[in-house]
Amino acid sequence: MSTRFASCSCGQLSAQVSGDPVRVSICHCLACQRRSGGPFAQQARYPRENVRISGNSSAWFRAGDEGGGATFHFCPQCGATVYYEPASLREFITIPVGAFADPGFPAPTVSVYEERMHGWVVPPAGAEHFA
Repeated sequence: MSTRFASCSCGQLSAQVSGDPVRVSICHCLACQRRSGGPFAQQARYPRENVRISGNSSAWFRAGDEGGGATFHFCPQCGATVYYEPASLREFITIPVGAFADPGFPAPTVSVYEERMHGWVVPPAGAEHFA
Protein backbone atom coordinates (compact mmCIF):
# COMPACT_ATOMS: atom_id res chain seq x y z
CA MET A 1 0.00 0.00 0.00
CA SER A 2 1.42 3.36 -1.03
CA THR A 3 1.94 6.25 1.36
CA ARG A 4 2.01 9.92 0.34
CA PHE A 5 2.68 13.11 2.29
CA ALA A 6 1.07 16.50 1.74
CA SER A 7 1.96 19.67 3.60
CA CYS A 8 1.57 23.41 3.70
CA SER A 9 4.35 25.70 2.49
CA CYS A 10 6.03 26.01 5.90
CA GLY A 11 5.55 22.34 6.88
CA GLN A 12 3.60 23.00 10.09
CA LEU A 13 0.39 21.32 8.83
CA SER A 14 0.57 18.00 7.02
CA ALA A 15 -1.41 14.97 5.94
CA GLN A 16 -0.20 11.42 5.46
CA VAL A 17 -2.38 9.24 3.25
CA SER A 18 -2.26 5.52 2.67
CA GLY A 19 -3.53 3.81 -0.45
CA ASP A 20 -4.70 5.29 -3.70
CA PRO A 21 -7.22 8.12 -3.89
CA VAL A 22 -10.80 7.07 -4.66
CA ARG A 23 -11.13 10.06 -7.01
CA VAL A 24 -8.81 12.64 -8.54
CA SER A 25 -10.65 15.56 -10.09
CA ILE A 26 -10.24 19.06 -11.41
CA CYS A 27 -12.78 21.78 -10.69
CA HIS A 28 -13.17 24.88 -12.83
CA CYS A 29 -15.68 26.71 -10.59
CA LEU A 30 -14.88 30.32 -9.81
CA ALA A 31 -14.54 29.60 -6.07
CA CYS A 32 -11.86 26.97 -6.73
CA GLN A 33 -10.06 29.33 -9.09
CA ARG A 34 -9.94 31.96 -6.35
CA ARG A 35 -8.97 29.48 -3.63
CA SER A 36 -6.20 27.83 -5.61
CA GLY A 37 -4.90 30.91 -7.42
CA GLY A 38 -5.01 29.01 -10.70
CA PRO A 39 -7.44 28.44 -13.58
CA PHE A 40 -8.74 25.29 -11.84
CA ALA A 41 -8.14 23.29 -8.69
CA GLN A 42 -7.04 19.64 -8.62
CA GLN A 43 -7.90 17.49 -5.64
CA ALA A 44 -7.67 13.88 -4.46
CA ARG A 45 -10.35 12.26 -2.31
CA TYR A 46 -9.41 9.65 0.30
CA PRO A 47 -11.41 7.61 2.80
CA ARG A 48 -11.16 9.42 6.15
CA GLU A 49 -9.62 6.37 7.82
CA ASN A 50 -6.69 6.50 5.35
CA VAL A 51 -5.67 10.06 6.30
CA ARG A 52 -3.60 11.19 9.29
CA ILE A 53 -3.43 14.93 9.94
CA SER A 54 -0.60 16.54 11.92
CA GLY A 55 -0.27 20.15 13.04
CA ASN A 56 -2.68 22.98 13.71
CA SER A 57 -5.14 24.38 11.22
CA SER A 58 -7.54 27.25 10.87
CA ALA A 59 -10.87 26.40 9.25
CA TRP A 60 -13.26 28.16 6.92
CA PHE A 61 -16.60 26.88 5.61
CA ARG A 62 -17.75 27.70 2.09
CA ALA A 63 -21.25 26.89 0.88
CA GLY A 64 -21.30 25.16 -2.49
CA ASP A 65 -22.86 26.55 -5.67
CA GLU A 66 -25.37 23.70 -5.69
CA GLY A 67 -25.79 23.17 -1.93
CA GLY A 68 -23.54 21.34 0.46
CA GLY A 69 -20.17 22.97 0.85
CA ALA A 70 -16.89 22.16 2.51
CA THR A 71 -14.76 23.09 5.50
CA PHE A 72 -11.29 24.08 4.32
CA HIS A 73 -8.34 23.59 6.68
CA PHE A 74 -5.33 25.79 6.13
CA CYS A 75 -2.11 26.58 7.97
CA PRO A 76 -2.51 29.59 10.28
CA GLN A 77 1.16 30.49 9.65
CA CYS A 78 1.59 30.31 5.86
CA GLY A 79 -2.05 30.16 4.74
CA ALA A 80 -1.78 27.10 2.47
CA THR A 81 -4.82 24.80 2.31
CA VAL A 82 -3.80 21.23 3.14
CA TYR A 83 -7.18 19.45 3.25
CA TYR A 84 -10.89 19.95 3.25
CA GLU A 85 -13.96 18.09 4.40
CA PRO A 86 -16.92 18.02 2.00
CA ALA A 87 -20.13 18.50 4.00
CA SER A 88 -22.03 15.92 1.95
CA LEU A 89 -19.25 13.32 2.04
CA ARG A 90 -18.34 13.00 5.72
CA GLU A 91 -16.53 9.69 5.15
CA PHE A 92 -13.89 11.39 2.97
CA ILE A 93 -11.10 13.94 3.27
CA THR A 94 -10.01 15.80 0.16
CA ILE A 95 -6.47 17.08 -0.37
CA PRO A 96 -5.35 19.60 -3.00
CA VAL A 97 -2.94 17.70 -5.26
CA GLY A 98 -0.44 20.57 -5.15
CA ALA A 99 0.03 19.97 -1.42
CA PHE A 100 1.71 16.67 -2.31
CA ALA A 101 4.31 18.43 -4.52
CA ASP A 102 4.54 15.19 -6.50
CA PRO A 103 4.85 15.47 -10.31
CA GLY A 104 4.10 11.73 -10.53
CA PHE A 105 0.68 12.06 -8.89
CA PRO A 106 -2.11 10.33 -10.88
CA ALA A 107 -3.91 12.44 -13.48
CA PRO A 108 -7.48 13.56 -12.85
CA THR A 109 -10.27 11.28 -14.10
CA VAL A 110 -13.09 13.78 -13.54
CA SER A 111 -13.48 17.42 -14.69
CA VAL A 112 -16.33 19.50 -13.25
CA TYR A 113 -17.84 22.98 -13.84
CA GLU A 114 -16.43 23.00 -17.35
CA GLU A 115 -18.74 25.86 -18.37
CA ARG A 116 -16.34 28.05 -16.34
CA MET A 117 -13.19 26.46 -17.77
CA HIS A 118 -10.59 28.76 -19.31
CA GLY A 119 -10.57 28.40 -23.08
CA TRP A 120 -6.99 27.13 -23.27
CA VAL A 121 -7.41 24.37 -20.63
CA VAL A 122 -7.64 20.82 -22.01
CA PRO A 123 -8.67 18.16 -19.44
CA PRO A 124 -6.88 14.80 -19.70
CA ALA A 125 -8.09 12.42 -22.39
CA GLY A 126 -10.52 9.90 -20.97
CA ALA A 127 -11.66 12.09 -18.07
CA GLU A 128 -15.39 12.29 -17.31
CA HIS A 129 -16.70 15.76 -18.16
CA PHE A 130 -19.42 17.67 -16.33
CA ALA A 131 -20.74 21.10 -17.27
